[in-house]
Amino acid sequence: MTTTDLSTFSVGTYRAGPTWKVALWYPINYFIFDTAIPWPYAIKSALLRLFGAQVGNGLVIKPNVRIKNPWRLRIGHHCWIGESVWIDNLADVTIGNHVSISQGALLLTGNHDYTRSSFPYRLGPITLEDGSWVGARAVVCPGVTCHSHAILTVNSVASRSLDAWGIYAGNPASFIRQRVMQE
Repeated sequence: MTTTDLSTFSVGTYRAGPTWKVALWYPINYFIFDTAIPWPYAIKSALLRLFGAQVGNGLVIKPNVRIKNPWRLRIGHHCWIGESVWIDNLADVTIGNHVSISQGALLLTGNHDYTRSSFPYRLGPITLEDGSWVGARAVVCPGVTCHSHAILTVNSVASRSLDAWGIYAGNPASFIRQRVMQE
């Protein structure tokens, strides 16, 4: 029987980015984004753009947010990113317009292939389409798309894509009901 052998681990096709960019990003991420200091949103947006992120107007990005690779990040207009969100984007993350990512949520684009002894990375992009909402402490797994106006509720885990206008809860997240907006 073959067993896991982490001494043979390799990152596979994953490449963080140019060494200079990674080296510059880490202290900025630590001192400006992943800190309790409430830096102005405009400064955070400008820094993300400087490092290659596409950022729309009206981004609200709270303190203690971790972003692995801003050059793999696209954010639409009028999005909210809550306290302690972790965007672990080893692959691309695309966030549409009017998307809310609540406190402590995790966008996880990488995992490990547990079927291979070397435990290599398995990567998949994440897309949060317009109007979707990732609840507090929820997890979005690699390769998942939260379609238009879908909701992933508090503490839920999306291991598969969520249909448009659906509300999902649990681990793994399952469909609860349709989202109905009143005005």
